[in-house]
Amino acid sequence: MPRSVDPNDYQHVARPVAAMPKDFAAGFRIAPHSHPRAQLVHAVEGLMWVETDAGAWAVPTRHALWLPPGIRHAVRMVTTVAMRTLYIDTARIERLPRTCTVIAVSPLLRELIVAAMAEPVEYDEAGRGGHIAALLLDELRRSPAAPVHLPMPRDRRLVRIADGLLAEPARDDTLDAWGEMVGASGRTLARRFREETGMSFAEWRQRARLVLALARLAEGESVGALASALGYRSASAFTAMFRRTIGRPPQSYRPKIADARP
Repeated sequence: MPRSVDPNDYQHVARPVAAMPKDFAAGFRIAPHSHPRAQLVHAVEGLMWVETDAGAWAVPTRHALWLPPGIRHAVRMVTTVAMRTLYIDTARIERLPRTCTVIAVSPLLRELIVAAMAEPVEYDEAGRGGHIAALLLDELRRSPAAPVHLPMPRDRRLVRIADGLLAEPARDDTLDAWGEMVGASGRTLARRFREETGMSFAEWRQRARLVLALARLAEGESVGALASALGYRSASAFTAMFRRTIGRPPQSYRPKIADARP
């Protein structure tokens, strides 16, 4: 019998971990919603863009987003996505993250997620299914966070700046220049950016470029074209930033079919 693809069917099962596989076409959007259980959203293939009131996350292959219970979120599939989701009862499991976090998925954790999909929803807790769930949770606790969270400001002046940079990421206006456009001093804007996002304006702009880069690489954009579009002087400068932050070269996030194009 095919496994359900309705998240509601996994919120009250008599097991601490419930695994749901579901595939999506590129461009598909999931409207804002929440779940009683925590959710680990992982794509074995593809890239997702997830938004909450607190910010936005790019979730590429080899990463997963942890969403605590009750967090309202929306999802956009940047590419075709093979999503493998775990719904986890945090009332029964300790030492899991308390905030939304993108984690790096190790090869072992990936295989455990895939293996969980093959077990019955109400797996034998003393058998293979229970062992997979226990080891999976241990790996989840050990997984390092990845720097692909883009905290969004709430101040209307900062929102205008953030929206402007997301629309035109190559812009290199100073905060003083932005201040003339939004009606505030550069000093005030700098202080508010730090207070509302936990990052300086320069750090936020670089993070925004990185998050946008992950999405556009997944859509097949070349590294050279992307570096120029994001305001980097050269492809090598962009590649160095990307590798330093993510730990992998940007080429590794382009689809294989795109790499074969002339």
